[in-house]
Amino acid sequence: MTKPFTNSPVKSLWVADLLLLLVAVVWGTSYGVAKEALAYYPVMGFLAIRFCMTFLLLLPSLRQLARPEGRAALRAGLPLGFILLAILMCETFGVVLTQASNAAFLISLCVVFTPFVEWLVMRRRPGGSAFLVAFVSLLGTWLLTSGSNLTFNFGDGLMLVAALLRALMVCMTKRLTLDKNMATLTLTAVQSGVVGIGSLIVAGVFTQGGLPALPVDSGFWLGTIYLVLFCTIFAFFAQNYGVRRTNPTRVSLLMGSEPVFGALFAALWLGEKLSTMSWVGGALIVGATLWATLPRSLFSLGWIFTARDIKPESRPIAGAGIDPGQ
Repeated sequence: MTKPFTNSPVKSLWVADLLLLLVAVVWGTSYGVAKEALAYYPVMGFLAIRFCMTFLLLLPSLRQLARPEGRAALRAGLPLGFILLAILMCETFGVVLTQASNAAFLISLCVVFTPFVEWLVMRRRPGGSAFLVAFVSLLGTWLLTSGSNLTFNFGDGLMLVAALLRALMVCMTKRLTLDKNMATLTLTAVQSGVVGIGSLIVAGVFTQGGLPALPVDSGFWLGTIYLVLFCTIFAFFAQNYGVRRTNPTRVSLLMGSEPVFGALFAALWLGEKLSTMSWVGGALIVGATLWATLPRSLFSLGWIFTARDIKPESRPIAGAGIDPGQ
């Protein structure tokens, strides 16, 4: 009997694609929101508030720790949580020291780094086009910073380190969750707990005189709640869901539109001005990441699919109702 499309791995991939694109939208806005919130509170204290709140909201999911899929999430979530803590420290300090629009464009270099990190972690060699894309993206980075009348500062460097760590995060998530029955929401809770507690420890060690009293301004708390619900709980759940159903390079590609939303939000919400050269540089970064996968892709249903996007055990057998090329 023909397998219905509604139950097919292709539909599962479409759902993952949609979730990852929505992550790009909310993460694109996160730089501007975080930049405003950080005007009220120190970086590590802000991270501690954001992720401790997230952990408390996800506490019910820890009931899964009594089950095998919950314990699998704990084993994967602990190392992934430490990588996430490093990413967020670089991103949050970076966004304080550079423009929110710059931060959004620079983080998109994660898409360029991912094939190389995937080569190292997953033993998958990138195609020759990856090297050309890396050059074009670096050119775009140069145009972006020079177009903004900025030198390449420490904040920009932190965003580049964050982009590299993001690539590592996606690849390690794939490696640690591959072919494992795992509670995705519990995985998100464990990661959030590691980041929240880790931020508190770092803040306690390195903040002279301890953290100040919590802000009372409603703008701080509205921004924090938005980051917790949309940019943390939803975004990390969606990313964990998506990376288990496709390959790390594809995940990074689908979120490659993040800098566009980030720059638009920074311009409309924060009033940041971008020159024509800055927009050209940003377009080169985004365009290069999109072009990178086209030469080695298959086209299906108007979207880009690669043969390895569907796990081997879920590919259809001969006679099924789905094209084997998908």
